[in-house]
Amino acid sequence: QLQLVESGGGLVQPGGSLRLSCAASGFTLDVYAIGWFRQAPGKERERVSCISSTGGNTNYADSVKGRFTISRDNAKNTVYLQMDTLKPEDTAVYYCAAAPYCSAYLRYNYWGQGTQVTVSS
Repeated sequence: QLQLVESGGGLVQPGGSLRLSCAASGFTLDVYAIGWFRQAPGKERERVSCISSTGGNTNYADSVKGRFTISRDNAKNTVYLQMDTLKPEDTAVYYCAAAPYCSAYLRYNYWGQGTQVTVSS
């Protein structure tokens, strides 16, 4: 089985923090770039961050730069998204997905089920 599972979402106050985890089973993440995506009702899905397979390269959407940090621990088969200084507009379902490299936009072929992040006003 090839599976990604997100966890760590929840309800937080503006300015608060959460750390999301993306754990793989059935395959190892170390050959994949991992992107974090989010989608809110009525909004297009957007990629908020990505990390290369080695962890050597990362990128962030402008809306989260300076607040979110992506990292990976390949020994644990897990990728993290540390989210600080959360804003109400960060409210969304967050998904992780695997691709050969971050810019392979049509090849994010493995997706988790999503985890809800809600930031209260």
